Amino acid sequence: MGKRNLTVMSMKNITTLLKTRYPAIQGGMANIATAELASAVSNAGGLGLIGAGGWDGEFVRNEIRKCKMLTDQPFGVNIMLMSPHAKDIAQIVIDEGVKIVTTGAGSPGIYMEAWKKAGIIVIPVVPSVALAIRMERMGADAVVAEGTESGGHIGELTTMALIPQIADAIQIPVIAAGGIADKRGVLAAFALGAKGVQLGTVLLATHEAPIHMNYKQKIINAKDTDTVVTGRGTGSPVRVLKNKMAIEYLNMSKEGVPLAELEKLTLGSLRRAVFQGDLDTGSFMAGQISGLIKEIRSIKDVFSDLFDDVNIYKDQLEVM
Repeated sequence: MGKRNLTVMSMKNITTLLKTRYPAIQGGMANIATAELASAVSNAGGLGLIGAGGWDGEFVRNEIRKCKMLTDQPFGVNIMLMSPHAKDIAQIVIDEGVKIVTTGAGSPGIYMEAWKKAGIIVIPVVPSVALAIRMERMGADAVVAEGTESGGHIGELTTMALIPQIADAIQIPVIAAGGIADKRGVLAAFALGAKGVQLGTVLLATHEAPIHMNYKQKIINAKDTDTVVTGRGTGSPVRVLKNKMAIEYLNMSKEGVPLAELEKLTLGSLRRAVFQGDLDTGSFMAGQISGLIKEIRSIKDVFSDLFDDVNIYKDQLEVM
């Protein structure tokens, strides 16, 4: 591939796989990635995802059917494999004719054969080279490589370090996640070897995002240093925007407070952020890129800013 065609080919490869206009996947954000958000993303030219999270199978089935009514474009389902409902949802996506599945929090190995027989494109989210290699061997069609800059549950490697190492290690397409909110992030992802991007935080600050206005405003008001990571000591690191609860959690962790007490503090906190906009006790999951986001826009405008005329920057890639 010539350097002059790097951005064009990167976009073409993933859009051909996903049958989308843009090489963009929406993150499967629990309690946020509803049929409404997924369909809005798909209608705008990306790949919308229903985030199954902790929902039960019938709830997810209804969201899939609702999404089919709201869009005639491709969409998928993100399955959190540690969910007690994962097995049911793994079958429901087959029954409902879902064409694309992304996975997180575990290995999709036990479902892979059935999904592939059903013609489903499988894209696991991975935080390391070793896991990416395993997923390719299992038959994954692509991977989402998620850097620690992301909001919510994270790994340790940065996007800048993670993407090129995974791109060098596997043959299937790599989709970059973490720290992408404008054209510069997209171009950087392509330059590092990604074929597309997954977006989360930048889509929260949109008119279509089904979250409380306090959540959106908190992202817009954020500075570069306004996210913190809770849960490192428990092995479940989560990046959130700073607030009273997050600071209290970190202080309790330093004091060696038992895990049960920490979990009691955070119980229901994401829902309080999403639905109630509770600025003190909500868990406002968001990435470090929050400091770049300054206004609430439509998803269509976000995609236009990220991808339209991206090739005018090709000279910046040709110096590589």
